[in-house]
Amino acid sequence: MANRLTMTLLAAALLVPSAVGNAQVTVLHGTSLLGEPKYPAGFGHFDYADPEAPKGGGIRLSAIGSFDSLNPFILKGRGAAGLGLTFESLMTSSEDEADSAYGLIAESVEIPDDLSWAAYTLRPEARWHDGSPITVDDVIFSFETLKSKGHPFYRAYYAHVAAAEATGPRTVKFTFAGGLNRELPQIVGQLTVLPRAAFENRNFEETTLDPIMGSGPYRIVDVDPGRSITYERVEDHWGADLPVNRGHYNFDGIRYDYYRDQTVALEAFKSNEYDFRQESTAKVWATGYDAPPVRDGLIVTEEIEHENPTGMQAFAFNVRREWFRDRRVREALSYAFDFEWANKNLFHGQYTRTRSFFSNSELASSGLPSEAELRYLEPFRGQVPEEVFTTAYEPPKTDGSGNARANLRKAQRLLKEAGWTVRDGRLTNGADGRVMEFEILLVNPGFERIVLPFARNLKRLGIEARVRTVDTAQYQNRIDGFDFDMSVQSFPQSASPGNEQRDWWASANADIPGSRNVIGIKNPVVDALIDEIVRAPDRGSLVAATRAMDRVLLWNHYVIPQWHTRVYRVAYWNRFSRPEITPKHGLGLFTWWIDAEKDADLKRRTAAESR
Repeated sequence: MANRLTMTLLAAALLVPSAVGNAQVTVLHGTSLLGEPKYPAGFGHFDYADPEAPKGGGIRLSAIGSFDSLNPFILKGRGAAGLGLTFESLMTSSEDEADSAYGLIAESVEIPDDLSWAAYTLRPEARWHDGSPITVDDVIFSFETLKSKGHPFYRAYYAHVAAAEATGPRTVKFTFAGGLNRELPQIVGQLTVLPRAAFENRNFEETTLDPIMGSGPYRIVDVDPGRSITYERVEDHWGADLPVNRGHYNFDGIRYDYYRDQTVALEAFKSNEYDFRQESTAKVWATGYDAPPVRDGLIVTEEIEHENPTGMQAFAFNVRREWFRDRRVREALSYAFDFEWANKNLFHGQYTRTRSFFSNSELASSGLPSEAELRYLEPFRGQVPEEVFTTAYEPPKTDGSGNARANLRKAQRLLKEAGWTVRDGRLTNGADGRVMEFEILLVNPGFERIVLPFARNLKRLGIEARVRTVDTAQYQNRIDGFDFDMSVQSFPQSASPGNEQRDWWASANADIPGSRNVIGIKNPVVDALIDEIVRAPDRGSLVAATRAMDRVLLWNHYVIPQWHTRVYRVAYWNRFSRPEITPKHGLGLFTWWIDAEKDADLKRRTAAESR
């Protein structure tokens, strides 16, 4: 059967004979992994962008913690917010499709029907901010440098991209290895292109506060290290009139101010220190915006629905720790988290319990395995928990009263099976006398009110769980170095999973500092199912393989699932307008614009109130 990407190529694409055998090569302006790309060749703009949107004005945004680098491509340092606005990739995605890509720096891509390579032809007008052309040499340098010297993520992501070579004055060919991999053309299309000349006299692997020249719609104009960064729109940006950019990037300036924590940031927002805020805390959303600017209509609060897969947010175990290696222990601890009580008393009932690593999508497992899923699971019977085959996964549940005694009794039984009993009020291992105690590492102080009740229930099991909140830099360093026992982690997912699953779960990445396999999973069954996902020949196979892996991850209890919501909770000072259409898979903030009439009215009213 033809592979999925080949099956979804545009009907209008040009077919030309390949130089190798009878293979066909397809020349494309866009690709999709889920079906035909929505937008045909020659399209004018994305539907959720208004090409007539006025340019001008500035937007002030917030960030938490600090930054010490303007190089976001390496493990060392903490990159400043917004740096992606200064760089561009070969292709770019649309926010109203789950997984399509359209030419940006590249005007087209050639792909053979066996997916053994992809060749990108660069736009002749593509330019760096200094006016020099973006070259094939820049693309090859970017690929080789990111793969060899960049953040460990890139090494895993490009692991099966064997080589890049120039095949024409504006064409670069990437050759793939490791067998059929439907995603590799999309992955290479996401390559951020960096200027080779900019690194002739600097070490790529070192942090820097000197801006790196880019080609994007914005450039850096001011840096206050650790406190703020300001960007200005490039007036003569080479790609401003490309279909993928029309109606985007309407603000003349973008400034990010850093705040110590979310509490301080919220108060600054209500004092008109910045313009737009996306709220992540249910209690704050329910109670924190009862302020005069909101009541007077100066600040708009609204919930914007989306269709994104919500992935998994959870308490994540570090299974490198000896006491978390036993699946029964991990399962037992899940009974100590009382979501129903938290949702009622802390979240004002705003959340849904997460039951899958691929929640809010067709990729999520549910019920018992289907025949299609069993084709992937049966070869591993005896190597995975038997519940994978016999029981629909459901996280522990309570009545929400705060009395979790029934669940804690279940936890005690599991712990006893694993060799742990309570002695003198402390959970102790019968074999060696070790006492179970561990640290729950946080970066957001607002999470303490959620974790402390969990820790109290753990205490009732005889477990001493210390809750520690650290600053963003220390937190990132500890997570990158796997120096934690348990932490709160998010595992976002796309509607078309593939190679990124290796970085999340693959054994090969478990010991690479900075990898996203923060849990430390080394499971050959998970590795095999990732391979099935990557080489899935069609959508049905992809869904079945993903659901199978979801079941294996869930029943191994690598995490204690938390919750999700299907809306963006946003608040903003009433100076903006936005297109009538909101994208299904994004907020589309950079399609918004300053509305001159609203802005003038807001300035008049805030000036009057300050007198």
